[in-house]
Amino acid sequence: MTTKTTNAGAPQTRDERPLGPQQRTRVTDALRIRSWRSAAIVVPFIVLFVVLSVTSGPFLTTSNLLNIADQQSAVLIIAVASTLVLIAGGIDLSVGATYALSAVVSAQVAVSHGVALGIVTGMALGIVAGLINGIVTTFFRVNSLIATLATALIFSGIAAKLSNGNLIVLTNQPAYAKIAQTQFIGVRMSIWLTLAVIIVLGLLLSRTTNGRYIYAAGGNAQAARLAGVRINFVVILAFTINGAAAALGGIIDTSRVLSAQSSSGGNTLTFLVLTGIVVGGTSILGGAGAIWRTVIGVLFIALVGNGFDLLGLDPLYEQITLGLILLVAVGTDAWSRLRHT
Repeated sequence: MTTKTTNAGAPQTRDERPLGPQQRTRVTDALRIRSWRSAAIVVPFIVLFVVLSVTSGPFLTTSNLLNIADQQSAVLIIAVASTLVLIAGGIDLSVGATYALSAVVSAQVAVSHGVALGIVTGMALGIVAGLINGIVTTFFRVNSLIATLATALIFSGIAAKLSNGNLIVLTNQPAYAKIAQTQFIGVRMSIWLTLAVIIVLGLLLSRTTNGRYIYAAGGNAQAARLAGVRINFVVILAFTINGAAAALGGIIDTSRVLSAQSSSGGNTLTFLVLTGIVVGGTSILGGAGAIWRTVIGVLFIALVGNGFDLLGLDPLYEQITLGLILLVAVGTDAWSRLRHT
């Protein structure tokens, strides 16, 4: 132990002893896991992008790439928010139901009371839905898988009841279309909104105290709690942000097609969101993940679908391919954790 004197003359102590063999091994393993998770999605994404560029002429065009980004805007927004939940140690299976409920309510209010109130109501409903999930998971200590599965059924039922199972059309509200269809320098507003959400949540996770707490909650909740981290607050925050993101995704897609239906979203959207997150390298056990990897994971899944369409392949094989991709991603995560425990 040595003593170091600062410029102000106040002594400070600093432990200059080198790391022991076990500590060095742990650091090396942690860095290796991080690099593996990064390469595990970046390399396949680049390979698939190059293959599609060579095999399909229309693929590498501005219109096609912008179309992919536009169509995936809702999935991307929800996926980057759901990444926070998974890193915090939870899982949200209600995003598809929240998406549909917010879209239906927003459309109904927009038709009756104007677009502005419709958007505000839809977003508020998403926030409340996320808050409910967070409270049930933390204060009532219900497993997030069961809790969000139950709320998904509740939200879906409410959406079906409010709409009577009918399609809500917004053709008499052209202002609603501006949310997603307005273009700025040739790029639709849906894409700009997606970029804004990605940047904000990326900074929240990587540059703020609450972001570090989210990692701590998912990595070792008990140790984090003993260190003074308010685990309940962090988890509720992640679920609330996720609910707001699901509502925004529903509003954007409603704006794109000027209609809303209670059966939209659902299990298909939830599957795409979770697949993109897991393929991107976020651990289903919590404590590890990154926003940028989720973005690449979602776009990778989108490229698979786009490739099947452009190459005229049987869509049934697309489902099989996505299932295999998800299985490999989950298996890789389990294998990497087992190997380095």
